[in-house]
Amino acid sequence: MPLRVTNIRLPVTLDEAHLGPELSQRLGINLPDLVGWRILKKSLDGRSRQNLKFVYSVAAEVVDEAGRLESLLVREGVDRFLPKQFDDPPPGTTPSPQRPIVIGSGPAGLLAAYYLAIRGYRPLIIERGPAVKQRIGSIQRFDAGGDHDPEDNYLFGEGGAGTFSDGKLTCRLSGPDIDWVLERFAEMSRIPSVVYEQRPHLGSNRLPATVRRFREAIESAGGEYRFGCRLDGLNIEDGQLAGLETSDGPLAGSLAILAIGHSARDTYRMLVETGIPVQPRAFQLGLRIEQLQEQINAEAYGRPEYPDLLGAANYSLVAHGNRNVYTFCMCAGGQVIPSISEPGMLCTNGMSNSRQDSTFANSGLMVTIEPEEFGGTDPLAGMRLQQQFESIAYRIGEGEYTVPAQTAADFLAERTPAIGSTIETSYARGSVASSLEMLLPATVIAAIKRALPLLDRKYHGAFLPGAVLVGPETRGSAPVRILRDRQTYQSPECGGLYPVGEGAGFAGGIISAGVDGLRAARAIVREFAPA
Repeated sequence: MPLRVTNIRLPVTLDEAHLGPELSQRLGINLPDLVGWRILKKSLDGRSRQNLKFVYSVAAEVVDEAGRLESLLVREGVDRFLPKQFDDPPPGTTPSPQRPIVIGSGPAGLLAAYYLAIRGYRPLIIERGPAVKQRIGSIQRFDAGGDHDPEDNYLFGEGGAGTFSDGKLTCRLSGPDIDWVLERFAEMSRIPSVVYEQRPHLGSNRLPATVRRFREAIESAGGEYRFGCRLDGLNIEDGQLAGLETSDGPLAGSLAILAIGHSARDTYRMLVETGIPVQPRAFQLGLRIEQLQEQINAEAYGRPEYPDLLGAANYSLVAHGNRNVYTFCMCAGGQVIPSISEPGMLCTNGMSNSRQDSTFANSGLMVTIEPEEFGGTDPLAGMRLQQQFESIAYRIGEGEYTVPAQTAADFLAERTPAIGSTIETSYARGSVASSLEMLLPATVIAAIKRALPLLDRKYHGAFLPGAVLVGPETRGSAPVRILRDRQTYQSPECGGLYPVGEGAGFAGGIISAGVDGLRAARAIVREFAPA
């Protein structure tokens, strides 16, 4: 029986090859009696900046001599390793008249399609944007000053918004579904450590190849992709899905996983007009703060050799109050990017490549607002609030998709930057120095102003000096929830329609969205037989 050994600590200067001897010493056995081991979790203990350590949990197999296991189980930090089994149900008996359709190829749609494909359901994936190779070129042209394409951008296309937003695979949840999704990303990215790192990070440069490998696996198992195919309507008969209206024409289908992402605003409007139950949902608004990465490294690492060993340092900070303000999607060694799905709008996000070698660090500064603050029961009021401030940001940038920017010092002192002054940022299309007061509701601006000195104090005075603020950041989460049944995952007004992921308001990151898509796909497998 395998054992789990927790709280194994090694200096960061020692690599994982030293785990075997350390593990045998912890267990009090000879190294040859350690049959094998694998890392379950790896995290960084940064409490002592002069002596940083990695902390490991390990599953170990030992030579099973009489009474040995029982004697080992009394040691501190040692117990039986009994992982929960992944739920992989047999197919249902109800015949499915057509193969299931997956609408959207972001993390939720991707994992749903992959699971359906390997179970023999030959899913059809429709994606309003292009394949990832075309997306790369389009984004490069936009960053160089080209026009915005509403169907081919940082948000729409193969892999969804996640393809160009850093590849953080952190998830606060645990369990066999989480493990299954992480294992798939480890397989497709070819980075085994994804399954056990505390903050697994693929990087925006690796994600395109990862989503392409998912597609190849799906297609080899009988799935089909149709790019440039946008969902425009639903055909519903007697409360059941009968087909889809798309930009490529009608599609027959009685089972569809709705994985549209959090920025398909035209689709949200269509769903509401069709009568699909949609509710307003609390969501996040904020700005993005940017500092020099060496400033962050200096605070996080107490020894000069640590940056070379550990890479760019990150942080996670919260300022508690009537409105909590927290850092979100911290991009160490990264850059600020646009997060735009519609012309005439401007919103920011952050990303970094796998090497995290930019001279800048950036993070969202986010505040949660509740439905009663932006429209009560109107399901699309939050979306319209996002659009209101994104359009203001676009106009400040004089229609060139330049980003409004202000130093943190000027923002706190309420000093308007001098006309024509320049502020250096990592944003590719350049910045326009301006007051950020107009970019967010007054309550959110006030909360960030209150929080910044508190965050600086928590970071020992290394957070604000030289910091620049840009914005707005409005796409941290979906402003709506598309209702569904807790057990079947189907819409209460449209049987066969499965709303999932961030766009449906049920996830908050790549892994949680992937898990949500997986579970909806599993619900289909449990009820229906392959067509």
